[in-house]
Amino acid sequence: MSDTAAACTEAIPLVWLTVGFVGQALFSSRFLIQWIVSERAKRSMVPTAFWLFSIGGGSVMLVYAIYREDPVFIAGQAGGLLIYGRNLWFIFKNARDRSANPPRTV
Repeated sequence: MSDTAAACTEAIPLVWLTVGFVGQALFSSRFLIQWIVSERAKRSMVPTAFWLFSIGGGSVMLVYAIYREDPVFIAGQAGGLLIYGRNLWFIFKNARDRSANPPRTV
């Protein structure tokens, strides 16, 4: 490990490094999920799981950013969580509306 890398991580306890990497893995997994779903559908798709992994990974990354006391990192993650949450709200609201008003068949 280089001196710079060692200096950046030596003050961070292993548990917090683990939290950060788990959050990043969750957040990055959303792209893998989106890719797999799109390949299966043979068109571009953004599945609900994409937004769920965005919320999960973003939340864990926000906790890590708060621990690191990094205002840029905190603002980026917090802002993203608002967008991910709003998208999930639309998805669940539309699903609820469809189940309350099913299409009529003739």
